[in-house]
Amino acid sequence: MVWKPEIDELEYRKQLAQQMGGAENVARHHARGKLTVRERIDLLADPGSFEEIGAVTGGAIYDDDKITSFTPANTVIGLCDINGRRVIVNGGDFTVRGGAADAAIANKGRFAKEMALEWRLPYIRLLDATGGSVRTFEKIGHTYIPDNPGTATATKLLQIAPVVSAVMGSVAGLPAVNACMAHFNVMVKETSQVFVAGPPVVKAALGEEISKEELGNEKIQAYESGVINNVAKNEEDAFEIIKTFLSYMPNNIWEMPPYVEPTDDPNRRDEELLSIIPRERKKTYNPHEILKRVLDHDSILEISPHYGRSRVTVLARVNGYPVGAMINNPRFLGGSMDVTAGEKVIRFIELCDLFHLPIVYFADEPGFMIGLKSEKQGIVRAGARIVSTLCNSRVPYISFIIRQLFGVAGGLHLRTDGMYKRYSWPSGNWGSMHIEGGAMAAYRREIESASDPEEKRREIEERLNQLSSPFRTAQTFGVEDIIDPRDTRPLLCRFIESAQAILKTQLGPGCGLRFRP
Repeated sequence: MVWKPEIDELEYRKQLAQQMGGAENVARHHARGKLTVRERIDLLADPGSFEEIGAVTGGAIYDDDKITSFTPANTVIGLCDINGRRVIVNGGDFTVRGGAADAAIANKGRFAKEMALEWRLPYIRLLDATGGSVRTFEKIGHTYIPDNPGTATATKLLQIAPVVSAVMGSVAGLPAVNACMAHFNVMVKETSQVFVAGPPVVKAALGEEISKEELGNEKIQAYESGVINNVAKNEEDAFEIIKTFLSYMPNNIWEMPPYVEPTDDPNRRDEELLSIIPRERKKTYNPHEILKRVLDHDSILEISPHYGRSRVTVLARVNGYPVGAMINNPRFLGGSMDVTAGEKVIRFIELCDLFHLPIVYFADEPGFMIGLKSEKQGIVRAGARIVSTLCNSRVPYISFIIRQLFGVAGGLHLRTDGMYKRYSWPSGNWGSMHIEGGAMAAYRREIESASDPEEKRREIEERLNQLSSPFRTAQTFGVEDIIDPRDTRPLLCRFIESAQAILKTQLGPGCGLRFRP
């Protein structure tokens, strides 16, 4: 037992670190309805799997060579398993100086990112930090030029391994940016906020009185800005969402997405699909029902459900294989693509392409959103960006035309190279523009000169509508196959099975789109 005194000292220091910011600060933290960083890691990780790195890092006060006081670093990092898969976790400890940068030691967060990069493992941030503090100036004796430490590594990591950020409290400054330096992020309803700078700074700079909830709660960041993907009911729910997201992801771009033994029949034919699209074109339907009836049962995780709501984007499985699936939502803007939906789709395609998830698109696209508001928001540039993003993607892509395709946005169901397949339901209709409205533009002189302009307009529209049958398009091979909607799942399962061989040739860097925060 030669080194027992040192082992005892090590265990003593670990016990001090486990106390975090002290009983009083922990109690105050719990009173806000929040878990401590160590409780969070215990919930996230498989039991007994957390291997802490830098467990005794902190600030100490000594009397001779005896430690009399110890304040641990406010960053907890380490390796752990999530559903049996190794990941790296980085958690902020709000009980130590509110997670502020001046209480960090040696930038453990950067170490964790670099480790994830070199080990090619998923990286999870548990964010609960106020960012920079003017107390730092007093502590170090001078001001400093901002350098955003670790952001270059974070940017590289985004192109290598899955990165998840969970906002567990109020985050500002660099921690707020870190919330976005991720492939997926989640915040907790009512107990978390995200902003560039908090209310005191806003008041000092702008003279504006505002609460932190009004400035950056889930209504602002998940519903309006789209900064946050998903909202959790509580912290436990946040961890379940994270686990679900990671279940579709490979460890890195060199690996295939994880396959799960399916329990759903690949040849299942759902009778409801035959009548789920109303014959009356002005009537809507529930797009989520189509997804549930085609994709594997109980396998769907919707991404950004509150933002860009005219397009639904989900991660799911098809016969056990992970996929990304999209469908227009006719209950919002008629399903047309506005700037927010375009931004959402761009990031979704980038995510799927980077991590080798085939894309499934159930297309009912009336076109880019029109009107003055949409033009002011830059819909034309957003449209150009999504066109180029889809063209540059290489992941296998399949589309089912379930209703309408019009204009440039309607053309986004198609990709001209790479592994691609297209089917149409009998409910499909399409064109360069809608007949209603398009007839007036093309036949204005003929309509206006008629004795009954309204009757003439209806006559022309009826004549044109007779040409819009999908069967007429199929006669000229303008669409390859019109299918019974009930055959959608069996055909999709075969395509995704075939896609696995192509995906294996696309592993590694340079084969997928770069992901942008």
